[in-house]
Amino acid sequence: MQDNNIHAYIKNVLKNMPSDWLNLTTHRLDIYIEKLAKTQFLEQFEGLYKNNNATASALSELPTAYDYIRLGHPLSSVLEWTIAKLYNTKAENVISFSSQTIPVLAVLRANLFTNKNTLITYTNELPSSFDSEVIKNVYGYQFELKKVNSIDEISEFDGSVVFISEQNNICNFSNNSNIDFTINTHPELGSILLVNGEQNDSYISEIQHVRRRETIAMTPSNSLKALKSLVDEPYNAEVTDLVKNKTKVKELINQITNTNTKALVASSGLSIQYAILMGLIDYANENHNGKAIKIVVPPNCYGGTNDQARRIAACLNNVEVVDFAVDGDNDMVESIDTVLTNIAEQDAVPYIIAEIPTNPRVEVPNLTNLREVLSKKRATLSGETAVDPVFILDQTFCPNVHFLGDNDILANVRTISFASGSKFPSGGKCTAGYCVGNKKAATLIDKIEKHLLLCDNEATPLQYEILATQMPSMNQRIVDAYKNTRAFVNFIHEVLPDAKINFVSEELASQEFMPSVFSLDLPTKGNTAEEKEAYKRALNLKLINLMITEIPNESKYCVSYGQLKGCYWTIPATSTQGTTKEGDKDYIARVALSPNMNLERHKEVFLDFVKSI
Repeated sequence: MQDNNIHAYIKNVLKNMPSDWLNLTTHRLDIYIEKLAKTQFLEQFEGLYKNNNATASALSELPTAYDYIRLGHPLSSVLEWTIAKLYNTKAENVISFSSQTIPVLAVLRANLFTNKNTLITYTNELPSSFDSEVIKNVYGYQFELKKVNSIDEISEFDGSVVFISEQNNICNFSNNSNIDFTINTHPELGSILLVNGEQNDSYISEIQHVRRRETIAMTPSNSLKALKSLVDEPYNAEVTDLVKNKTKVKELINQITNTNTKALVASSGLSIQYAILMGLIDYANENHNGKAIKIVVPPNCYGGTNDQARRIAACLNNVEVVDFAVDGDNDMVESIDTVLTNIAEQDAVPYIIAEIPTNPRVEVPNLTNLREVLSKKRATLSGETAVDPVFILDQTFCPNVHFLGDNDILANVRTISFASGSKFPSGGKCTAGYCVGNKKAATLIDKIEKHLLLCDNEATPLQYEILATQMPSMNQRIVDAYKNTRAFVNFIHEVLPDAKINFVSEELASQEFMPSVFSLDLPTKGNTAEEKEAYKRALNLKLINLMITEIPNESKYCVSYGQLKGCYWTIPATSTQGTTKEGDKDYIARVALSPNMNLERHKEVFLDFVKSI
């Protein structure tokens, strides 16, 4: 009876759900409370279910699910909740993935740190992307494999038992009390992992964190397909021309980045970054066997980048993260020079990740000096030639700037550029990210592609279609959004001259550096440093709350950037820098503008704020 009630309720939810659930990477940011992001949506959804309320108005009032679409979203959350209800377990025990292999890697990662054995059982075949030797030799995970004819053959094991099964109906789970983790896979949709037994509850947050940092949840369109199949409803999705869209997107990436090398497209910006790092580690193991690998990252950069690099290093004895300072009183070029000299003396392999412009201070280093430092020949302590660096350039803020072409500034430095697709490439319509290398880095791309495919993190057909539609207008949107941002920055300088604004100069803008984000350090007051900091933090929140309250249709509280419309406000220290060390966090306001927004209204509200302080 309960199954019938749930099926009927979900049918009504799917009929009445907001279109934003399917079409946006962010939903109801105006009622987004970060510390409740993982629980609030489902708690309120459960309340609607108990009252049998699936009206369009009630569903539209639900808050954002998780932090935003990469980790989870309304449709993936509803899918997980529904399966949990049907199998009498907690919603957090059901975790959906766009990837078929990452849920297995998530369990293996957790067991690596506890030295716990893992037995991977499966019927028929493992996912085609699952490469046992590479997972053991490059990722450092250990496990046993066992093919079974049926789930009933699985017996007790001293450790964790994972059961993988490809299912036409991905929501249809079988169980055996000896199984700790059941993973249903589907070649088109991805996978769903069911955590069995209270003894495995400690894995849940670890698995969710892998989903947050190394892949994405099942996409909205695929979650909808899974839900429709669960309640026996037809799903009439438009068929995308994958070959045509993939070809077009890769041509656009080459055109935008001034390259003609192979471009790769992943399910998210962090998915492509994970493939880059694991591919480069694989390359180093093969070509610089026995040498330590150093991943060089700014300590205050975007939290996902920072956290992912440290998570990789934690798994591998020969990999270490090295901090280098880029913002404020620190010069990126000088920091890189110092770090590379130290790494050369250790005869190690340097991989540098940097954002240009930097985040959140929006600074651009002297590019000629940067090229010289990255190109400099260095020696080990024994006098041998040191391994030259690979520069991994996060171009999310300015994906239009040419670094990689034959005559561009970094042509002679092994450089890989990548960008988050939820920003300018898609205008906020999907999360897919991409990377491309210059000719000097061309030999690295095949390794990166190998790990992109192993993790089953390539962009989905719909993501390719969205990028093929959105990317042709990207460079013009960048210009238009920059114009709004420059006008807003100039206005703030005029009405609040004591505020410190971090934004590119007119000179840099003339060199194509046209970000549409700036950071705002508001004037403060107080007798002590603590009082001044507390006042400034309160003022940040006052400004943001005023903006999103007075202009709710356009101003949102979110880390979004490069969207098609609106204006986005955040405080890096409590959002993008969530996993950053406290001393490296930036308690300032970061503002991102779009090409389509009511700039004059934003000026009016900001002026009201100035008058109130």
